[in-house]
Amino acid sequence: MNLGRLLTAMVTPFDAELRVDYGRARELARKLVADGSDGLVVCGTTGESPTLSEEEKLRLFKEVKEAVGSSVPVVAGTGNYCTAESVALTKAASNTGVDAVMAVVPYYNNPPQEGLYRHFRAVAESTSLPVIMYNIPSRSPRNLEAATVARLAKDVPNIAAVKESSKNLEQVAQIVASTPDTFAVYSGDDSYALPIMSVGGYGVVSVAAHVAGPLMRQMVYAAAEGRTAEAARINQRLLPLFKALFITSNPIPVKAALKLAGFPVGGLRLPLVEATEQEEAAVASALKQCVS
Repeated sequence: MNLGRLLTAMVTPFDAELRVDYGRARELARKLVADGSDGLVVCGTTGESPTLSEEEKLRLFKEVKEAVGSSVPVVAGTGNYCTAESVALTKAASNTGVDAVMAVVPYYNNPPQEGLYRHFRAVAESTSLPVIMYNIPSRSPRNLEAATVARLAKDVPNIAAVKESSKNLEQVAQIVASTPDTFAVYSGDDSYALPIMSVGGYGVVSVAAHVAGPLMRQMVYAAAEGRTAEAARINQRLLPLFKALFITSNPIPVKAALKLAGFPVGGLRLPLVEATEQEEAAVASALKQCVS
């Protein structure tokens, strides 16, 4: 299944009591699709997944999928540091109507490469849906190495992609060279989307698309279609926004950006906190510079 080139990692809207605002989540999902997203990732890092209960996650999967229907794929974030829990949530998510699942490299317990191989294989074998692996060494101490990705892509038919946030272009190039043509490599960072696509990556799982969806789509498809100068111009225009959206822990800045853009989605659950005045000012400046 082709999940598209521009996927947006959705924030999770909360109400004033920090309960999940499912109605606002539906509205946000439809907004992101209207702004150019090919697909949506629900309950990933940007969705504050560590603070959501299993019941909340499963309802979010259902609500978002119902909101967008068959128009775009919905990817459910089902991974954590425990393989058994990841497998259980993946099985449950598979019954909510979602189109794929995404599982992060287990964090905190720091497994070796063989442990990562067995972890992702167990998750993938618990579902018939396509699986995206998520490599983010800055949040998990272990890097998912290119050789392990290639082994999983070869051995497990429904492991369809990897979301790469290692910031290592050589590793990305190795993955592209050692996996089937049908295997997709997504950038996990907006600022690396264009570089990763230049070495054979397929697209991006974006945060910036919350507030710059049309420009992100234009850049990604310009890169995919070989219009490199156009893609580079858009990338340069968006760089201040990419930087501002990561001046502190994601998704703090992007929730501030959505509020500034006139689409508030509520606060954040502890241990995350709302943006400071200085951080919000930096986000506001970047928005004005890049997308106004």
